[in-house]
Amino acid sequence: NICSAMNIDSHKVMEIFCMDKQLNISPYYFKPGFAYGGSCLPKDLRSLQTLAHDLYLSVPLIESIHKTNTVQINRAIEMIQQTGKKKIAVLGLSFKAGTDDLRNSPSVTVVETLLGKGYDVRIYDHNIYLSGLMGTNKEYIDHHIPHLSKLLVNSLEELVNEVDIVIVFNKEEEYIQTLMNTQSSALIIDMVRMPEAIRVRDNYCGINW
Repeated sequence: NICSAMNIDSHKVMEIFCMDKQLNISPYYFKPGFAYGGSCLPKDLRSLQTLAHDLYLSVPLIESIHKTNTVQINRAIEMIQQTGKKKIAVLGLSFKAGTDDLRNSPSVTVVETLLGKGYDVRIYDHNIYLSGLMGTNKEYIDHHIPHLSKLLVNSLEELVNEVDIVIVFNKEEEYIQTLMNTQSSALIIDMVRMPEAIRVRDNYCGINW
């Protein structure tokens, strides 16, 4: 967010940072961007915080992780609100590409918030089949977006041409190819860092680049 405020590409900063092989840091990590989700990391984080608390330890960095995650979710919502546009396509509702796990998905939080503010939201995620959602995964989405079936669409190509904003939450090859080939003038708000051919467009905005 500091990089964004200074008009600097955060990924370029981390690219330079990871050039120092003395630190033995894998470039796979340190990818500035949107929020995390899922069932594992949030649970493990809470367990670690509880452990520290029970041991009377102060762990301010660990305690700030969830707060920072919330900041990124709010940042995404603010970016959308600032456009003044209301008709939105969401690409990817699960917490990461290639899964139907919706638990603690930051995109679910964004969609839930936008719906509460009166936005017209449509969702495309080829990983999600309502009939296949079970257990805590189904309970989670039923609680947060009870009318999900009315928001899901089957045609990605039609969707991106019918909205004012396209929000990309998952890095799926299908999303990349569709956005590369579309003539839609909809604003693209990118949470996963699409390829440069998409990032250089006038109707494009990345969350931290």
